[in-house]
Amino acid sequence: MAAGDGLGVTHHMNRLAATLVNGVPSLDAQGAANVWAGTSGLGIAGAVNIKNGITDRSQFKDLQGALNQRAGTTGLGEAEAAARIVS
Repeated sequence: MAAGDGLGVTHHMNRLAATLVNGVPSLDAQGAANVWAGTSGLGIAGAVNIKNGITDRSQFKDLQGALNQRAGTTGLGEAEAAARIVS
């Protein structure tokens, strides 16, 4: 998916978690983020931070920052950064 594709964080979290069913998200963004990160019970930002290798919660970034870190970008909105994450 290209950045600026108009799809939201929920879609991209499901894409990363391989939980799209016929192109439609099967989980909410939080559930998909936890599947992708191999975690449970975390918020979306927490799961992305864990996926980024940050385990100290005092070092967690907000969702936008964590998605940009994972995407190797800066300053993008949440959905655009999520769109750029390959895996």
